[in-house]
Amino acid sequence: MQTEVIHTFVVLAYKESAYLEECIKSVLNQKYPSRVVIGTSTPNDHIRGLAEKYSLDIIVNDDSHGIGYDYDFAASCGETELVTIAHQDDFYDYTYSARMVAAYAESKDPLMVFPGYYVIKDGKRRYMDLNFVVKGILLFPLRFRSLRGTRFFKRLALRFGDPICCPAVAYVTRRLQMPLFACDDLSCSVDWWAYEKMSTMPGEFVYVKDRLMGHRLHGDTTTAKTIGEDRRTIEDVYILEKFWPNWLAKVIARPYKLGERANRLD
Repeated sequence: MQTEVIHTFVVLAYKESAYLEECIKSVLNQKYPSRVVIGTSTPNDHIRGLAEKYSLDIIVNDDSHGIGYDYDFAASCGETELVTIAHQDDFYDYTYSARMVAAYAESKDPLMVFPGYYVIKDGKRRYMDLNFVVKGILLFPLRFRSLRGTRFFKRLALRFGDPICCPAVAYVTRRLQMPLFACDDLSCSVDWWAYEKMSTMPGEFVYVKDRLMGHRLHGDTTTAKTIGEDRRTIEDVYILEKFWPNWLAKVIARPYKLGERANRLD
């Protein structure tokens, strides 16, 4: 008897990415046989051609109002207990979905399950820098079952920045309160916005410390473009104000600006 599939990759495709096929191949080549669909608000021959090549359904969002709305749309396309919004430029390791499903099954009351990640830049994988060290410290308490479901430690992980890599997250669909990502004031930090809301809900942030996906950095990403417009810093302060007074939020946001100049676009 075939086991019921409980995890879906929704590959969120936009325009004509040179990395889309590599992403599709990685989510199809999984130890656990996840369901895979393509979600897009920009249907075109490139996306349709790859969907046909790999026998994938395309679900079109005809009413897109920005990236947060696109994420909400993608999350609604899953139709399984777990949904990963796979970014078209990223790469998922062979055991990603198997590990997410296993961690979900072993959890008491999960809101989301997510692993560590590495960066792909100029074709090379990068596993360590100061950015990774800081994020590792912020996420460390969530390694412990007794802490990962507490409001204090979920919010502590988010109080100094967003250490969670958005395309690495498998969301527990029955726990999502929609709209989750949509925010007219944000064009970049919609994931951090969503996690802040989720941190106030009962349930666990299940963190698998192993690095099971690669987040690609290049100049054509939405993140890169918003950083180029100095939008990222404005949005960082907007989210930090949910944890700190305005003056302190601006102080905490300063290191992010330095990181942007170093092209740490994650």
